[in-house]
Amino acid sequence: MSILQSVNTVFQQILPGHFLSRIAGHLAFCKQEKIKNFLIRQFIKRFGINMDEVAEQSLDAYPHFNSFFTRGLRSGVRPLAGSGCIASPVDGTVFGKGLLGPDTKLTAKGHHFSLAELLGSDQFESKYINGQFLTIYLSPKDYHRVHCPVDAELIHMTHVPGRLFSVNKSTSTSIKAVFARNERVVLHFKSKNGPFVMVFVGAMLVASIATTFAGVITPPGRNLTTWNYHCGPRYRFKQGDEVGLFQYGSTVILISSDEWALNSDIHDGQQTLYGQSVGQMKHKA
Repeated sequence: MSILQSVNTVFQQILPGHFLSRIAGHLAFCKQEKIKNFLIRQFIKRFGINMDEVAEQSLDAYPHFNSFFTRGLRSGVRPLAGSGCIASPVDGTVFGKGLLGPDTKLTAKGHHFSLAELLGSDQFESKYINGQFLTIYLSPKDYHRVHCPVDAELIHMTHVPGRLFSVNKSTSTSIKAVFARNERVVLHFKSKNGPFVMVFVGAMLVASIATTFAGVITPPGRNLTTWNYHCGPRYRFKQGDEVGLFQYGSTVILISSDEWALNSDIHDGQQTLYGQSVGQMKHKA
């Protein structure tokens, strides 16, 4: 580990992540026109945002910086993988991929953590033995909405309280099992080709994680909170339907059963776009 990484790790450990995220959130939601337009213009310039892909190109369409950060895309700029394929749920960079053996260990940036640690419970491990996982990091420049990889129905959702470490390359390498320590929202789905999970991992300066069906996820207290959707309204999604969004750069981890086969050529550092194929169903339902 370099000196710079060591210093970064120390600061990540001592900085009050939730407090800093609230401060950043207030600025991101500032509606003063000069301030929010300045922030948006600087952001576009700093990260080279491709405005040709953006649905609303006028800055007047955005009441604050955060509304631009969570901007939508023009119709058709992200074609879907289609039936029988698994679509990437997000734009981002692959941080890890692998098989889930009997010990259900996941690997990301040289660190190992169990599926139970990630999901906040050990009751799901048997479902995903011989399954696969795919970790995709969303940098600040990326499109920040999350979409369903296949046709599916939501079964339940769990909020797992935790820290808010940054999840960039430096931090995820130097802080042990950062994805299983950060605050996260775990979505459990069923599909015609078996169950799967999408984990929304929070990060430093993430003002919130939101879903299309429950809004901003802000449960009280420091304990696990679970919402069950077995009864009442059913939340069904088609491939490509929006499921939720991040308020700042973070990570999505996709956990699949053995009915899914991720593409063998996916590798760490690879860029992926929402909608493109990252795998296939082994058996068509």
